[in-house]
Amino acid sequence: MSVTRYYVGQEIFITGGSGFIGKALIEKIMRSFPQFSKIYVLMRNKGGKTADQRLRILLKDPVFNRAQEEQPESFKNIFAIAGDCKELGLGISPVDRKRIENVTMIFHSAASVRFDDNFKDAILLNTRGAFELIKIAEGLKKLKAFIHISTTYSNPDRHVVEEKIYPPLADWRTTIKLAEHYDTKMLNILFAKYGSHQPNTYTFTKHLAEQIVNDSRDKIPILLYRPSMVTSSLLEPVPGWLDNFNGPIGLLVACGAGVMMTNYSNPNIKADMVAIDVTVQGLLLAGYKIGYRFEPMTLDKPLDVLHCSRANVKPVTYGALTEAGKRLVRQNPFEKCIWLPCGSVTTNPILHYTRLIIGQWTLALMIDSFLLLAGRKPMLLKNQRRIAMTSQALQTFYTTQWLFSNEKFLELERLISSEDLDKLRLFQYMKAELDTLIWRGIGGCKEFLLREPRNATQSTRLRLKFFFFMHYLAQFVGAVLIGRLMYFFYKKLCSTA
Repeated sequence: MSVTRYYVGQEIFITGGSGFIGKALIEKIMRSFPQFSKIYVLMRNKGGKTADQRLRILLKDPVFNRAQEEQPESFKNIFAIAGDCKELGLGISPVDRKRIENVTMIFHSAASVRFDDNFKDAILLNTRGAFELIKIAEGLKKLKAFIHISTTYSNPDRHVVEEKIYPPLADWRTTIKLAEHYDTKMLNILFAKYGSHQPNTYTFTKHLAEQIVNDSRDKIPILLYRPSMVTSSLLEPVPGWLDNFNGPIGLLVACGAGVMMTNYSNPNIKADMVAIDVTVQGLLLAGYKIGYRFEPMTLDKPLDVLHCSRANVKPVTYGALTEAGKRLVRQNPFEKCIWLPCGSVTTNPILHYTRLIIGQWTLALMIDSFLLLAGRKPMLLKNQRRIAMTSQALQTFYTTQWLFSNEKFLELERLISSEDLDKLRLFQYMKAELDTLIWRGIGGCKEFLLREPRNATQSTRLRLKFFFFMHYLAQFVGAVLIGRLMYFFYKKLCSTA
């Protein structure tokens, strides 16, 4: 059976549908596999809006424009299920539990991806949420596949990570009980010791969720899917689509806007980033793999684990990534840029803090001062604080080299039949060149995040030329002043001697 035929008539339940991966997954199913039976999306009642109202708003997101044009009928088969992954039983009512009793596939995408999230909140959502959904799944008689989305960074203490489960760093049952009985402040203090020196609450609680998945492998048809850093789309649904500033994208925008000129990271470390359309197509193949080729569930059989990673297919270093990004964003500058995109990554703390103080903070202070004089609200120093917090949160990932084996993931290519080739091109996308990825990412940032034209206007290009002149003029003047200062002190030392 082809992947296309497999998805005919499936009833699919998706958590995290309003998130980056969730939206792209729903869109891809609707557009490429429109003969599915139903898609149920877990949504919270939030901001005075019901789950149904929030789903209708979600389906108006630009990511669904292409699906609306190509498969408008598929929108009739999307339904909201009111609930919250932080609640027991996911907060799903008995009536809605009845509605999803014929679900055949589950994609569990819901998670807090904030690295600075409170330990309590991270446990309840990332760890207990997985447990509560698995308990629901155990009661679904027609379930064929449960895909749990984790991260390749769930075992950051290992520099070579294979497609398998590793020993637990803590007992997940005890951890959930701690979150249920102690307050946020107490648990944040506890994390420093209890978290086994993990870089943040996200990786630790995702690691614990993997233990729950592993313990359930004899009860339901389940697969663990670990993407690496997920970035903007290469081609689908449109080139460069994204909906957040998380991870490397935020730093690309900051650099392109001229407000970030240095980052403390190792330029020789390989960056493992995968496009969102690669991630989603891999998810759909994983669902087919575990659902159609399902084998008897036993504890003797190891859990299926797949790494959606790219570094050993098209390796690229952070240094090369930074230089290519700087070069390409100068060719298509952001309308909101305030200085020439420049700078680089370094592990030299003196060079890093010199650039940070002179190139970023001083520039931000000057521009904020001009804004105050003009009667406008200052914003650059506030943005610098956000950049500093983001850089600090990601520093471990920019200074540590990991190798994620992905042999099992690459074997998914064998599951793609001739009927599926036009819908599942992820292995072509995996081989895309760095310049192509960045160029489309820049266009996506401009259109979807900054609300700018995809191609820079003539006035922006002229302004960038002015910034180019001013940047190198400032460097020349600074070099002359430093030279004269050094000469002055030299003469003073000579006269004293």
